[in-house]
Amino acid sequence: MGLVKKDDFFREVTIRIFSSLDTKTALACVFEYMSRYFPLDALTYAIPDANQKALRRIGRVGNEHSDMIDDFIPVSKQLMDMMQAFIRQNRKTFIASLAVPEEHMLLADPLFKLRNNSDISLPLFNGEKPLGWLHLRVAGKNKYNSSHVELLETVRQPFSIALYNALSHEIVLNNRDKLMDNNQFLSNELFQSSLDKIVGTSSGLKNVLEMVQQVAPLKNPVLILGETGTGKEMIANAIHFSSKVKNGPFIKINCGAIPENLIDSELFGHEKGAFTGAITEKKGRFERASGGTIFLDEIGELPPQAQVRLLRVLQYHEIERVGGTHPIKVDIRVIAATHRNLEQMVSENQFREDLWFRLNVFPIIIPPLRHRKEDIPDLARYFVEKKSASLNIKQPPPIAPGAIKRLLDYDWQGNIRELENLVERELIKYRGGALMFDSLPLNREIESVVTSHAIDGITSTLTIDEVVSLHIAKTLNMTKGKIHGPGGAAEILGINPNTLRTRMDKLGIEFGRKKRHWI
Repeated sequence: MGLVKKDDFFREVTIRIFSSLDTKTALACVFEYMSRYFPLDALTYAIPDANQKALRRIGRVGNEHSDMIDDFIPVSKQLMDMMQAFIRQNRKTFIASLAVPEEHMLLADPLFKLRNNSDISLPLFNGEKPLGWLHLRVAGKNKYNSSHVELLETVRQPFSIALYNALSHEIVLNNRDKLMDNNQFLSNELFQSSLDKIVGTSSGLKNVLEMVQQVAPLKNPVLILGETGTGKEMIANAIHFSSKVKNGPFIKINCGAIPENLIDSELFGHEKGAFTGAITEKKGRFERASGGTIFLDEIGELPPQAQVRLLRVLQYHEIERVGGTHPIKVDIRVIAATHRNLEQMVSENQFREDLWFRLNVFPIIIPPLRHRKEDIPDLARYFVEKKSASLNIKQPPPIAPGAIKRLLDYDWQGNIRELENLVERELIKYRGGALMFDSLPLNREIESVVTSHAIDGITSTLTIDEVVSLHIAKTLNMTKGKIHGPGGAAEILGINPNTLRTRMDKLGIEFGRKKRHWI
């Protein structure tokens, strides 16, 4: 060991340990200096983490071929209790082979290989609270002595401050991520309010809401099934905000929106250097959602390798970052959703059967809007209020009675999302009066007319314009030519009177005094 004055050693170590905000970078700088005075193969912080049931290591391993690490070594509860008791009772620097009791050695050696290496540890504290150790290691036995102990003891304070600052900085970053992911309290209030308005007392979603109430307090996975636009995310919101972890993070991810080559890194995170471009470590969505809920929308789009990783989360409640070597425990509730037939995908080997069984414990099936048309009037009025506010329309306009019938007659292949978009389109065009919803796609209108009336058995020989003409003519006969006002043809057809007159003129249908009989 080279000779150095304790004051000089303290000054140089302090300068180096505070030279970078990145803990691993700072330790690498210290490693280079301390290796002049200590036999040294590895320099790490060792931090007992009872929540993860693991010992966390941060630092540098290796000399000529060095490797920066930040990993977790799983330990038993017995060993964790022993480590925490040992650090509380032993506040001074110690050589492991001389200070660690034999019963500790028996438990620790299979994991940490203490017997075939030399280890010296400096306990670190924030006041009276233990933080962990600064741990030095070199291959071979009996490489450290009392001179090493005395020299290392001089730098307890700078290393303690540096480790405390690093852990505090991590907490700040984690809290920032949580705030970015979810403003949970405001979202809860807004969601509960909107849920009441949308669903009301309708029987269409009664069974679904009963299932939400049953499953919300539990932690088992939930699978939400339904066509695109039926409100699967709304139901996921209801489950999370009615659960015991409603104040925890709520992370949402669309599995079909992430490129296949990035999905593992996005969901499970990666270590620094795991692949080209991984210049820093990254926590994945699962790790960030720990203590709360993750919502995997379009789970049917998840590629095979990610399905394997998800299965491990459901089975063992742990993830492993891309490029990582040790598992990380996560306390998480998984909600998945899809519009696809997963059972059929399993039979076609497109989705793992074991993952399907794990997810399908409590499936919730949301009926399409065309199967719960009793919800349409309330939904339409809710969207009128909501969109009027966003478009700065002070007084939400009423919906014409004929327009409600028109909405009920429509088949809504796009479900609630299509209805919401239709309302927004009508309000953008709104210039006063009641909403008529005369912008429903013409092809659906014609299909409805043909199906409902069969046009005296000759529909196959008529053009679209002829079908529309006949339908308008029959309506005019019913109203005795009345177009405008209550009971008029425009109200029955659910369109604006001026729009009806324009269409009649285009189709050559006379109105007013020009014509008294239309069929």
